[in-house]
Amino acid sequence: MLGAGPGKARRQPFQVLKCCLRRALLAIAVVAPVAATADIKSAKFADPTTRYAHAVLGDNVEWGALELRLKGGKSLRFVLPESRVFEDLQPRLADVDLDGDFEVIVVESSQAQGGRLAVYDETGLIATTPFIGRKFRWLAPVGAADLDGDGRVEIAYVDRPHLAKTLRIWRFEDNGLTEVGRLAGVTNHRIGEDFISGGIRDCGNGSEMIVADAKWQNVVVATFDGKEVRSKTIGAFNGPKSFAAALDCS
Repeated sequence: MLGAGPGKARRQPFQVLKCCLRRALLAIAVVAPVAATADIKSAKFADPTTRYAHAVLGDNVEWGALELRLKGGKSLRFVLPESRVFEDLQPRLADVDLDGDFEVIVVESSQAQGGRLAVYDETGLIATTPFIGRKFRWLAPVGAADLDGDGRVEIAYVDRPHLAKTLRIWRFEDNGLTEVGRLAGVTNHRIGEDFISGGIRDCGNGSEMIVADAKWQNVVVATFDGKEVRSKTIGAFNGPKSFAAALDCS
């Protein structure tokens, strides 16, 4: 499973976290040819830019490009148009289609329509959620896992963690993302923090999402059974250590 977890610096190199086992026209610079079944080993953002001055993550610097490294050292580079940026901390690797190879999960933001979740593979953009619909509106990923145990991967994020504070769950299937659940009254980010709190854990009873309540008073665990999202408080919020303990099942 893949969880967000408390981060550190926005420039920190990506570390692989293993997940459970529309193609779009972009300006693409291919550094090396792609194998028929490419294996993405790592991903990072590139081309820092200030063209989207939201600063929700602590500064005005976002990213204009995504760079992938494949098994064997081959590289790929996907460059966004001027109308979009990667408004995110780092790319996340997860096997969302369960084919044995990683895909890449990121947050993209539009100059006019705000944020959306996006999934890339070695061919480019393969699936997205809709844009939130307004500039400077953002979403904070929770993680990716088979949340309901049905053999398909879901991706969870908090929609507008400073405003709407709504957990939304999307299932990847048929080369697209379909919303399958939501829960109001939770969050995982505060304006200006250069990390996203919480993530996904498995303490022996399946995948569970760790977030905060809307007022940052308590740590909350949320579960999804394929039909409904349920939540319960598991302890008081006393800073990042509270999330670390929850993710560690302690």
